[in-house]
Amino acid sequence: MTHDSPFPFVASGSYPTRGGNLVRPLIDGEPAFRRICNAIETARRSVWVTITFMWPSFVMPDGKGTALDVLDRAARRGVDVRVVFWRPDAQTARHKRNAFWGAPEHIELLKRNDYRIRIRWDRAQAGFCQHQKSWLIDASEETETSFIGGINLNPHSMAMPGHQGEGQNHDVYVELAGPAVADVHRNFVERWNDASERHADDGRWGRGSDIDLPPPHRTPQKRGNAIVQIQRTMPHGEQTNLYQYIAAIRAARRTIYMENQYVEVAEIVAALHEALRRGVEVALLMPAVPDISPTAYATPERRAFFAARAALGAYETFTLAGIAGLGADGGRTPVYVHSKLMLVDDIWATVGSCNLHRFSLFGNCELNAAFSDPETVQAFRVALLQEHLGHDTSALDDLAALRLFHQIARANRRRHEDGDARWQGLAVSLDTATYGQSAQL
Repeated sequence: MTHDSPFPFVASGSYPTRGGNLVRPLIDGEPAFRRICNAIETARRSVWVTITFMWPSFVMPDGKGTALDVLDRAARRGVDVRVVFWRPDAQTARHKRNAFWGAPEHIELLKRNDYRIRIRWDRAQAGFCQHQKSWLIDASEETETSFIGGINLNPHSMAMPGHQGEGQNHDVYVELAGPAVADVHRNFVERWNDASERHADDGRWGRGSDIDLPPPHRTPQKRGNAIVQIQRTMPHGEQTNLYQYIAAIRAARRTIYMENQYVEVAEIVAALHEALRRGVEVALLMPAVPDISPTAYATPERRAFFAARAALGAYETFTLAGIAGLGADGGRTPVYVHSKLMLVDDIWATVGSCNLHRFSLFGNCELNAAFSDPETVQAFRVALLQEHLGHDTSALDDLAALRLFHQIARANRRRHEDGDARWQGLAVSLDTATYGQSAQL
């Protein structure tokens, strides 16, 4: 089924576009996890979760305890609680320190607390990651809702908009209700039933974790006006996220606002060059202090990519920016941008787990929600820029709002270079010519 939208969705993915959805932005970890906890506490039938990274000590807001505690309380009142955790392989073993991968100490923790949740562990294809981050509440019930995004369960994620303090991540989720949740449901069933470790002695936890799930038997009723498509990267060759990013950038006529942990793929940068040549205003928010080593650009191919990305800075309509909050000493401290989103023309958006690097676009298991609804996308833009600029842009259109973004980020760069921490908002422009090769904050 297709629906009218000024932006192209992707025909090659597993799931159709569906109208009649409600999409609600959740900006930064503390508000997002507070809402997720509320949904878990009011769940009637089920809570099904896909998690990539989780520290066992991660604590939910408002004194609710660890994520496992919150999930276990739901299980103890009869809710069917299932979690698919990623288990890194030998090539990704460096990530084990941040993952709840079923280590002996993790199993001991589950035993010690007699957790009633059901767990399956899942590896990705060699060298890649099961990177989806989703929460599905009350599958196949009238109350069915879901949360899709990129926020990991570690202390760096537990942040409020404004980011006062040290070592914080900026990140987002969207809450989704309506017909498209059926596809979040289908995705979880596929992940649960096909989890690679399900037959291993240490590949499951909990009574009933050996039981597979049936596919959804109903489509949720309409809850709003957004057209939504659930999109994925999957190891069987599904690359819907890549195709969607390129199609949406090519369709942009006014503005592109992006937040991403990485932009490391030539096809995306080439599409941005095309948009800028059409006169589109582009703002790209990335980590002010990236975690890519300068040696990552050592090969001729990577140097050519770096030069193409750096050349985006030649356009007056382009700004690369980071964000920095106030630290305990009153100075500016970088905030790590972990979000993965794009807003186009105040009409269309995508939010999810997909970074713009070769892992997320060509091999990881990723999940995004792409949606078209002017009211929702504008509200998302206003909320994000309120945080980043310290300015209410609700009375501005998208062009004026991004031009203000350029202006404030560049003014804050001048203040930073003068040693003045009295910025407007958090955004500070970065130098595309040296980004990734030298510290800028």
